[in-house]
Amino acid sequence: MSTDALAPAEDEQIAFGYDPFDYRIHEDPYPVYAWMREHAPLYRNEQRDFWALSRHADVVAALRNPKLFSNRNGISLESELWGPHAVQTSFFLAMDPPEHGAYRGLVGAAFTPRKMAALESRIRQLAQERLEPLRDLARFDFAADFAAALPNDVVCEVLGVPAEDWDQIRADTDQLNQREDGSEDRGPNSVAAALRLADYFVELVGDLRRHPGDDLTSAMIQAEVNGVRHTDTQIVAFLFLVISAGNESTGKTIGNAWYHGWVHPEVQRAGLNGRAADWTNETLRYDSASQMTARTLTEDTVIHGVELTKGARVAILPASGNRDGRVFPDPERYDLDRDTNKMISFGYGPHHCLGAALARLEMRIAFEEIGALVSEYEIDMGNTRRVHSPHQRGFASLPCAVAHRPKALPVNAGTSN
Repeated sequence: MSTDALAPAEDEQIAFGYDPFDYRIHEDPYPVYAWMREHAPLYRNEQRDFWALSRHADVVAALRNPKLFSNRNGISLESELWGPHAVQTSFFLAMDPPEHGAYRGLVGAAFTPRKMAALESRIRQLAQERLEPLRDLARFDFAADFAAALPNDVVCEVLGVPAEDWDQIRADTDQLNQREDGSEDRGPNSVAAALRLADYFVELVGDLRRHPGDDLTSAMIQAEVNGVRHTDTQIVAFLFLVISAGNESTGKTIGNAWYHGWVHPEVQRAGLNGRAADWTNETLRYDSASQMTARTLTEDTVIHGVELTKGARVAILPASGNRDGRVFPDPERYDLDRDTNKMISFGYGPHHCLGAALARLEMRIAFEEIGALVSEYEIDMGNTRRVHSPHQRGFASLPCAVAHRPKALPVNAGTSN
């Protein structure tokens, strides 16, 4: 296509373009994505100096080709996170093969299907513990009280974070990723949260070096790559990476599913009554929390007829690809019977999300356990609150009114001697 096609046609104007820092995109990016897929599959944002790919085939092609679409400058468009220093905050996500594979392999051992199956009973226990205080409440905040808490509890335990610190870790992680409307820079609350987390992680690494446990952080401390052990700086970057990835994406996607269950009552009924896995999969396709990741072009290349130069920044939009009608028939319909095998919410290629199996497991268990407690619900939309992040889409607050299922009677209830 020519560069002229990058501008909206006069009779097909969209209200605003694609800017991941714009709060309007956070509210609903999908009309913009739809316009981009049809009219500007290679979209240009001059103000932010990046290109964007929105079609499923283009997203997959970019993610599977790290030789051309490199991670070496990180995966975030924020100026403070973009550049050769990105490895200090994103660890192996800011690496390309083969270096990336050496570090990823160490972490991958903790996320095998066998390990995930062994975790199932513990995740269910953690879910039940989070739901216990809610059992007699007619109203609670689904996002804050449950959806965000469960994945955070799981990942903190996997990493060896003491249970008494889990809620503070979650609160700081939520603040860490917040951005002001239209701004790439962290606000004062985000900066303060980042400093608190950094201090905490440094202390945790020191404790686990002295007294290693049966946890992933201890394993990373003791592991070697090419005969060299990780530095404290690397381990802290690893903790930021895993806490953010394991906490934010899963918790926000659980909340998105809850929202769409309210919008579609038939989905709510089915999801709460046995179709937890289908509710999980279609939400991951239809409205995953993970929206965007960035790459650096390593050489001049032509995409959709436009020549891009080496060093260009490219935003890759899996959430848009998941709504591509070329792959998913009637893509704007939320359908629990849909085949979701081609969704790309967890990425593709060498950087495919290591925690994909864990995320699916956590989501399924979350819906099964809340379904055992709640028969139906309503969301108080007037008091909901969205997160504002260039990468993550979801709710910080989802207040709701619930109808509880009848409590099971004791085995001998109603009998007489």
